[in-house]
Amino acid sequence: MVMVDRLVEVADRTTVTRFLIREDNVFCENGEFREPGLIENMAQTAAAGVGSKPGNQEGAPPLGFIGGIRGLKIHSFPRVGQEITTAVTVEHEVFDATVVQGKIFLDGAVIAECELKIFLIKQD
Repeated sequence: MVMVDRLVEVADRTTVTRFLIREDNVFCENGEFREPGLIENMAQTAAAGVGSKPGNQEGAPPLGFIGGIRGLKIHSFPRVGQEITTAVTVEHEVFDATVVQGKIFLDGAVIAECELKIFLIKQD
């Protein structure tokens, strides 16, 4: 399942993506894009940033999993038909673990934010 439509920017330690909320999205409930989708969107934004780094541009972004979520705040839920912008900034990288701060924006306002610990799977 893909939760990122466009890679907008990759600069230093920050990645920005956009995603249009579609009615058939598995994480939509009663016309709203819910918590699991918001979190997955942040995680996929982080993976898109890693995948676009020099030397990683062959093929798809790396596979990984979310190892922890801290400080999740959801201020509002985007609705079907709305496009969200997600910014993820890498805070720390230790071995295969990356700690990122993610923020999701709708019309310029922060609607969700949290810290994610993401583990990337090495592909040989």
